[in-house]
Amino acid sequence: MTAYCVFDIRSESDPEAMAEYRRRVRPTITAYGGQLLALGDHFEVVEGDWRPVYPVILAFPSYEKAKEWYDSDSYAELKIMRFRASVSDAVFIDGLPASSS
Repeated sequence: MTAYCVFDIRSESDPEAMAEYRRRVRPTITAYGGQLLALGDHFEVVEGDWRPVYPVILAFPSYEKAKEWYDSDSYAELKIMRFRASVSDAVFIDGLPASSS
């Protein structure tokens, strides 16, 4: 069952480090079967109070694969880089079974 990871990069204190993060992160995602579905270049809030700054949506083949990626050695250095260079929020969301669509 597909799982999603939704990030919101709320601010960047080190744009150069974040540019390096963006250059290097995609191979770590694809190594776990993940794919980048959306980047916050263009979005519109249509309900509620949430005011994302730069939302990012990733999809993984399963919740377990998403967590494996997030906790992996291959992502560890980049995660620290992102923590130091930005303020962000992230959530994991389990997708629905194919029969539920």
